[in-house]
Amino acid sequence: MLKVGLTGGIGAGKSEVSRLLAEYGAVVVDADRIAREVVEPGTPGLAAVVEAFGESVLTAAGELDRPALGAIVFGDPDKLRTLNAIVHPLVGARSAELEGAAGPDAIVVHDVPLLAENGLAPLYDLVVVVDASPETQLARLTARRGMTEEDARARMAAQATREQRLAVATLVIDNDGPLEALEPQVRTVWDRLTKRAGGDVGA
Repeated sequence: MLKVGLTGGIGAGKSEVSRLLAEYGAVVVDADRIAREVVEPGTPGLAAVVEAFGESVLTAAGELDRPALGAIVFGDPDKLRTLNAIVHPLVGARSAELEGAAGPDAIVVHDVPLLAENGLAPLYDLVVVVDASPETQLARLTARRGMTEEDARARMAAQATREQRLAVATLVIDNDGPLEALEPQVRTVWDRLTKRAGGDVGA
């Protein structure tokens, strides 16, 4: 099994890279998706979040109100740390479970937004960073996700810097350009991963 960490700043295009790798045959363990699962109604994770932040983070239906929670934690490092201390261990346990279910010859790609922030690079055989300039990230977040510039900048500031992410990279995918320029790069990375998984130490 080859364990790959995949990360990138918000708006860098990591999700698209993850989707392409899954198409090529990777077993993708999506930390964001798991993070949603572990705070679904009735879970210990949601109960812990409500205990820490109050009933205001729930919708009328009893689900986690993500925008309300985001407004509380983004821009407040202490509260963000509190949230991460609740969610990250739960995500880690579920990720390990999914990895364990993959076959011994699998290439398991852990899609982890906060890989650099949490010092997780040593957990993987190699780390792929999807890189985009802060200007590109900001433009995508405001144009495609409808965020205000203030909100987008706050989300970006809550993450590692571009330099911190690149410092842990084994392979870098440049996603400052259009989608057509992304796909060939991802294919090249996949070819290198398959060679590495096959024992080619030069990969």
